[in-house]
Amino acid sequence: MPNLYRFAALSDHWAAGLLRRTYRGLRDFSVPAPRLLTRPILAVLLGLREATRFLRRVFVVEPLFKSRCASYGRNLHTGFELPGVQGDGDILLGDNVMIDGKVAIFFATRYGGRPRLIIGDNTGIGHACAFTVGREIRIGKHCRFGGLIAVFDAPGHPADPAARLAGLPSVLDEVKPIVIGDNVWVGTSSVIYPGVTIGDNSIVAMGSVVMSNVAPNVMVAGNPARMIRTLNPPPGTPAPQSPAGTA
Repeated sequence: MPNLYRFAALSDHWAAGLLRRTYRGLRDFSVPAPRLLTRPILAVLLGLREATRFLRRVFVVEPLFKSRCASYGRNLHTGFELPGVQGDGDILLGDNVMIDGKVAIFFATRYGGRPRLIIGDNTGIGHACAFTVGREIRIGKHCRFGGLIAVFDAPGHPADPAARLAGLPSVLDEVKPIVIGDNVWVGTSSVIYPGVTIGDNSIVAMGSVVMSNVAPNVMVAGNPARMIRTLNPPPGTPAPQSPAGTA
């Protein structure tokens, strides 16, 4: 087969030239798209797709995901893809929570106790977020998570090279709960490390790697994340205390 590809691509033989011209013709082939004909077809196809997704979400995905939660509030919604949950732990959700797309939740039960993922009222989790929970990840109310965010309170492997080479799990001291306050916005492709506390109203910019605490009412960005500006809290909000060791 590789010889045939090489012949067709490089040979001066008339058959190779015919193959190349045929391939280019097929690659460039197109048909007219009169709007009077194609727009109704497009509308029907899109309507069928959305109806299928609606039925799948309402009658399959949401009931199955609710059955996996230890508790959930009113108006829990998902996308049309069932969130993946591995391991044995508790998912506790408030009211009006949105878990969208292929969210992955991993419970690392090897560290003892029963891990918990807690998400507060009116919080939305975007597509392809991943949570690794060894003890507890707590997300407050009115939070906004973009897509492709990784949050883990337990590293997958120990930091000690010898222990990692031996295939041992992380030591208990490396498993540290994560607390994310209210009204926090975490941008797409960010990473939040074990033991981090993020204060109320703060923003984690896209692609940030958060390895230390974030004060309330600030924006952080970078790898590792550093404060780049302060934010005005909502009117009437009491000034929260900054966590120790803030970024």
